[in-house]
Amino acid sequence: MGEYWPVPDALAYLAGRWRVERSVRDLAGGGEGSFTGVTDFGPLDGGGLLHHESGTFVWRGVARPAERTLRFLPGTRPGGADVRFADGRPFHDLDLTSGRHIADHPCSADLYRGEFTVRDADHWRTVWRVGGPAKDLVLTTDYTREG
Repeated sequence: MGEYWPVPDALAYLAGRWRVERSVRDLAGGGEGSFTGVTDFGPLDGGGLLHHESGTFVWRGVARPAERTLRFLPGTRPGGADVRFADGRPFHDLDLTSGRHIADHPCSADLYRGEFTVRDADHWRTVWRVGGPAKDLVLTTDYTREG
């Protein structure tokens, strides 16, 4: 890919509804899964966006509903975001001013490393690599703006 699309304000860019396609690969155990659904970035009281993702997760042929909620708050740098879990715990920072961002999130013995890339006004991608004593996962998510 190589070409990134700079985003001066991450929250303004993300606001709205996105179609989500995610692949999940377990490099250690060899399992594969997928998630398809939608993500809504709606206004949050006090500023920022409430991210709500819902859809269907398929793992080893078994489908089940899945959802998650995150909070995208205004970041410390102009145009950036401070991403937090639904309960307010810090997740990672986000700065898309260059069109690309790397974020790390340590979680007990595991390390989550995310790469965010923006292709254009209506397409962005995240690739999370999860490594640890019992984990070696790659989660690739493509977002396409709806409407």
